[in-house]
Amino acid sequence: MGAAHKIAVRDRTGRDADPIRVLVVDDSPTVRAVFARLIGEEQDLVLAAAEDSAEHALTNLLQSAPDVILLDLDMPGIGGLDAIPQFIELAAPVRILVVSSLTVRGAEHTLAALSLGAADTLAKPRPGKFDLEYRATLLRKIRLLGRVAKRARLKSALPEQNLHPAAKVAPHLLAIGASTGGIHALAQLLGALTDRVNLPILITQHLPGSFMEPFVRQLRTASGRSAAVAQQGMAVLPGQIVVAPGDAHLTVAASLRGTTIVRLEHGPSASGCRPSVDPMFASCADVYGPHTMGIVLSGMGRDGVDGAARIVASGGTIFAQDAATSAVWGMPGAVASAGLAAAVLPPDQIAARIAVAMSAA
Repeated sequence: MGAAHKIAVRDRTGRDADPIRVLVVDDSPTVRAVFARLIGEEQDLVLAAAEDSAEHALTNLLQSAPDVILLDLDMPGIGGLDAIPQFIELAAPVRILVVSSLTVRGAEHTLAALSLGAADTLAKPRPGKFDLEYRATLLRKIRLLGRVAKRARLKSALPEQNLHPAAKVAPHLLAIGASTGGIHALAQLLGALTDRVNLPILITQHLPGSFMEPFVRQLRTASGRSAAVAQQGMAVLPGQIVVAPGDAHLTVAASLRGTTIVRLEHGPSASGCRPSVDPMFASCADVYGPHTMGIVLSGMGRDGVDGAARIVASGGTIFAQDAATSAVWGMPGAVASAGLAAAVLPPDQIAARIAVAMSAA
């Protein structure tokens, strides 16, 4: 039976009958040749095309029909950053993996690409460093994003979600967790929030510490709100965004004066992530109870499920991003599959639901 199954999903060359189609966009002929050869050696991948510019890639996009685009940022003509929204609009649900030396030089380029909708980034290897470890990392990212793109086309493959009723009381705090693809989703969500939503907003986004200050600046621009990296003991204030640092869990606690303050924790988490969404959600449930609203955006893995269960148990509300708009429907999918979400929606529609909840009795 196993052999028959293999025959059914392979063509005569031994390649998968439905391989992940990869489009390489890079102005370097050497890079295009190396990536084309790497992809050609894998039975479950196929080179859809290799283009020397974003212009050529956009012109031939419908013909190449990629699942994953490997995109350089530093190219003549239309740069990679300017091309990202156009690729997404024309070839959704394509996933874009930025592979560029610009991601080595600083967080700004990486965050800009992610905020525009790139699913993930990877630095180009330095000369002599295109080794087995780099190849394995690149192939792992291509396969993950390719499988996500293919699943997004098969909506019937997604199980129906059991929804949990939303709280009947207004939220006093928003707590948002995200990982891969979350930066783009955060920009959409925060940009769609009305000024009436004058709540404290806590964010745990899986990012290294060196990215946090530029990330905070990006959030200020996207939201028009005050934003800061969390510090021990700082007050949790209405209208302010507080972001978990790269090396600690962001949690909250009630102070002796009756205010809510930030507590940073450095211990391990059940998900293995630091910062982790779970301890943030759990502490919010303890302090705010049914007035807690947790939101789980695009991300890989299951971080946030345990904390979301704590919020729901306390009478609070959880919203999850939908599969169609998630770069990776891991974290929100896990919450939805567990029956913890009151709604599974695109980020801008989650913002609308938050505004409605603000008027709850």
